[in-house]
Amino acid sequence: MTADIEALTIGPGSEVLMHFTLSLADGTVADSTVEGEPLRFVMGDGSLIEGLELVLYGLKQGDRQCLSIEPRDAFGFPDADNIHTMPRSEFPEDIQLEVGQIIAFSTPSGEEVPGAIKKIKDEEVVVDFNHPLAGHEIIFDVEILELKPGLSINGQEPAEDS
Repeated sequence: MTADIEALTIGPGSEVLMHFTLSLADGTVADSTVEGEPLRFVMGDGSLIEGLELVLYGLKQGDRQCLSIEPRDAFGFPDADNIHTMPRSEFPEDIQLEVGQIIAFSTPSGEEVPGAIKKIKDEEVVVDFNHPLAGHEIIFDVEILELKPGLSINGQEPAEDS
């Protein structure tokens, strides 16, 4: 006789507590929770980009996984339309601009977006608003610490304990 009890796996709406490390293929760590607080989020809430969320489906509490994710499934590819040349006069005079520096810019809607300084000319500054990881293969190393069922698992309401 076999038990019909299946281990809870990550699905839509699952609450997940995990440690993760995002790194480039060369080993450069872009983001990690391992030395700090783990990330708690609900699948589908926008905390993770879709490509990272997709690789979590089916994992269980205690699972560890390390995957290589291609740019198209991670942060996409750089878009030339996201590179802007701005007058130097739009930057505060007291800021010492340097190539590679990342500065927060406000959009007309008030949203803050990061831009990386690519080039500094006499009167112009070239700013790249692409995600810094765009165009890179990403190594996504995760450890699922805790898992709670979502509002619906496999289209069904979670079973209540009787």
